Amino acid sequence: MNSGTLGVPSEMIGVEIRPLLRRVYFWMTVGVLLTAIVALLTVTTPALLSLLQSPVIVFGALILEFVLVVILSAAIQRLSPTAASLLFFTYAGLLGFSLAGIFLVYTLNSIAAAFFSAAALFGIMTLVGFLTRADLTRLGTYLVVGLVGMIVAMLVNLFLRSSMLELFVSLIGIVVFTGLTAYDTQKIARMSRDPRLQAEGAAMGRLSILGALALYLDFLNLFLLLLRLLGRRR
Repeated sequence: MNSGTLGVPSEMIGVEIRPLLRRVYFWMTVGVLLTAIVALLTVTTPALLSLLQSPVIVFGALILEFVLVVILSAAIQRLSPTAASLLFFTYAGLLGFSLAGIFLVYTLNSIAAAFFSAAALFGIMTLVGFLTRADLTRLGTYLVVGLVGMIVAMLVNLFLRSSMLELFVSLIGIVVFTGLTAYDTQKIARMSRDPRLQAEGAAMGRLSILGALALYLDFLNLFLLLLRLLGRRR
């Protein structure tokens, strides 16, 4: 197997990867922008802000977000690219509504700092996942275990309300989602070598939405964890 000058297998450099990755990052970027726009609209629109203060509305939005992720993940092969994209954008918009409260809790400087820090970390780990010759498949198992442990610790801390445990969970979470960014990037890059994905067809459309969702969640969780760790409250 020939290798490029950066240590990347030569068959991963050409047209096989670029179309899929271009679409994945385009949809992911649109999703992040949509989330930010909806969050800003929510905190600046009295009617939406009043909805955000209703526990029933917020809880319902969270349940719907979970359902949308399950549908996109489990039924992606049965969805048309248009339906998958609409579900993804609906999820991104609902999450923007749910997360609008951060503007009421943290200063704008803190939110901006956390966002750009997450973007820088995400960009670095994306390059690592794309360029590394190491197989990150095994790493994925440990990352999933770490993610489950982090969720359990967060649930426990709902009752303990320990600041030390919250700090520990935030640090572990940053490590987990940093690793998942590289892992998901490499997985998408390898899947893009499938000959069925070389044409701009339905298979590529569905996979680009699924890949965008995975990277969107990686980035968003990095942002929220960094904000929790470094953010200054109002």
